[in-house]
Amino acid sequence: MALFSRRNHTAAPAADVAQSAVATPGVDPALAALTGDYVIDPSHSSIGFTVRHAMVTNVRGSFAEHEGTLHLDGRDPARSTASIDVKIASVSTGIADRDAHLRSGDFFDAEAFPLMTFRSTSAAHVGGDTYRISGDLTIKDVTRPLSIDLEFAGSATDVYGNERVGFEGSAEILRSDWGLTWNAALEAGGVMVSDKVKLTFDISAIKQA
Repeated sequence: MALFSRRNHTAAPAADVAQSAVATPGVDPALAALTGDYVIDPSHSSIGFTVRHAMVTNVRGSFAEHEGTLHLDGRDPARSTASIDVKIASVSTGIADRDAHLRSGDFFDAEAFPLMTFRSTSAAHVGGDTYRISGDLTIKDVTRPLSIDLEFAGSATDVYGNERVGFEGSAEILRSDWGLTWNAALEAGGVMVSDKVKLTFDISAIKQA
């Protein structure tokens, strides 16, 4: 299935479909109609993480404040791009003391490094509705490559007339690669916080006029 082809609820305007079909023979008109610039809707999106704690359980958290843009190219999905900025101080795990520790110099040092950013460099079809977007993730002024597998969840026009697209995805990183090395040894062996972190993305984005 081609990128963005699972279209929900609404059809592209006839004029747009006709123009797309003429301009790019062989491309699914519904796919081509999704081409454009989008803004991530933070009130209906989430960027989260899961990390192993004390070797026995998982702690989950998220970043409440983030913004970003997408450019989707339905004619040539490899030309699609993404840019996301996450406010580190908005980290939340549900425990105030733990959140304060994460914002401190032991971890993110949110005062000195207020943003975590992702800038895409390429996109590729993996199979079915799954696509891989690769780029540069920057945390604490350390920039390293990251690939995120995303599943296209569909598109729809909401009750306010906004055309939306949705994506769900995840990636795994080693936090030490970005200088997040704080830890504490456990008496029985092992460490307090795992190096491996799972990042999760649930994105709703609105097409711009």
